[in-house]
Parts: sequence; C-alpha cells; structure tokens
Amino acid sequence: MNRVQDKVCIITGGAQGIGRACVERLADEGGKIAIFDMQDPEGEALAAELRERGVQARYWRVDVSSEQNVKTAIDEAAAAFGGVHVLVNNAGISGVDKPTHEITEEEWDRVQAVNVKGVFFCVKHAIPHMKRGGRGSIINMSSFYGLVGTADLPPYHASKGAVRLMSKTDAMLYAVEKIRVNSVHPGYIWTPMVEQKLRDSGAPDINAARREIGRMHPLGRMGEPNDIAWGVVYLASDESKFVTGSELVIDGGYTAR
Repeated sequence: MNRVQDKVCIITGGAQGIGRACVERLADEGGKIAIFDMQDPEGEALAAELRERGVQARYWRVDVSSEQNVKTAIDEAAAAFGGVHVLVNNAGISGVDKPTHEITEEEWDRVQAVNVKGVFFCVKHAIPHMKRGGRGSIINMSSFYGLVGTADLPPYHASKGAVRLMSKTDAMLYAVEKIRVNSVHPGYIWTPMVEQKLRDSGAPDINAARREIGRMHPLGRMGEPNDIAWGVVYLASDESKFVTGSELVIDGGYTAR
C-alpha cells in the first residue's frame, strides 16, 4: 500500500483492459487518478467506483490524437489534483492487419496518430507540470512488437518501435529535471481488444484460440492486465528511482528466444 501515495497519476486509455488495471492498482497504492479515454460510460463508472472507495478520481474524455484536447485535459487534471507526477501513456489501437503494400495512407496515419502522436502530445504537455513539481515518471506502453517483428500489423509494429525509442530520447532529455521515462513491453494480454481481434478473425472457438496464442509464450499462457499494471506501479513508485530509459518486458518469455 501507499507506493504512490498522493501522486497525481494520468492514465490514457484507462477505462478498460490494461489501462483499467493500471488505474485500479495505482489507486490502491494511494494515487490521485485522472482517467483519460473515449469510452465515456466505462470511464465515468470507473471514476465513480474509485470515489466511493475514497480515492480522488475523475474521468476526462480525451482523444489523444488531438493536441488541444490533450493539453486542456492535462491542465485541468493538474489544476484539480495539484500537479502531475505520473503519466501512463497506455492509449493505443492495433489498426489494420494487412501486408504493407495493401495499407492505405489513411490506415497508416490513423495508427500513428493515436499510438505515436498521442504519446508525443501527452509527454509534451505533462512535462511542464512535472518540471514545476521537480519530479515525474512517464511510462509509455510499447509492446513486445516494439522489440521483435512478425508478419502482421505493420502500422502497429512501427508505432510501438517508435514509442520505445521516444522513451529513451526523453529519458536522456529530462533526466536532469528528475523526470524518468521508461517503456513497458507486454506480450499477449487477455483484454477486450485482443478478444475482439480474435472474434474479427473468425476464430470459431475463442477459448481455443486464446489457449493457442498462450502457447506461443514459454510460460504457456496469455498474460492478464494486472501482470502489466504491477510493473507500471513499480515504475511509477520511488522504488524505481534509479530506473530511466529502460524497457520493462512483461511477455511470458516470448522475446527470450
């Protein structure tokens, strides 16, 4: 308990899946929670649940691909809670699953707008608040697909590779300000987005497809959102005060090959 006591934590894509798990675990550890998402019913309900538990929490509808939307929400969260100490850039989309030569410019740009520009905008507008506070931890959600390639989802792979190197660059830029920047690299995690992808692929048996993907990991299963959220709590806390520019890989051993 209290690993992020009184730290103001912004979590993008915080209404479900990995983002929701991050919200809940950071709240359990004493954080003040700003949930950014486009899923209003889920986000509002989650914020209300947290407030009932005595957590300071609010939901903002935020399109991370809109710089003005991001700036306004971050400034409002800072004013509401008294600063910004932790930023979890979790919002992301998988995009189209086509070979590169079949992808349209619009399809490519949509993934980069959310997954790359979204991280850029959030970091850009959180940094001034963190500088004023004299500290900060930025946690960028990349992927094991930001470390290795596979023959699918070219825009997604490109975006997550970008997030990995953006994290290292910003770690170098802002270390002097005591602002740490790290990336997290999940393997396959059982989330609504992954489940929907399996359904869209026409898998006749979702549970069988889940088990098959799980066997791709040496540990023999897909991960759970909390597997990632606990890593985020570590990076958000002072336990990781000497960690910046690093890659926290939580992938069941997938990239150990």
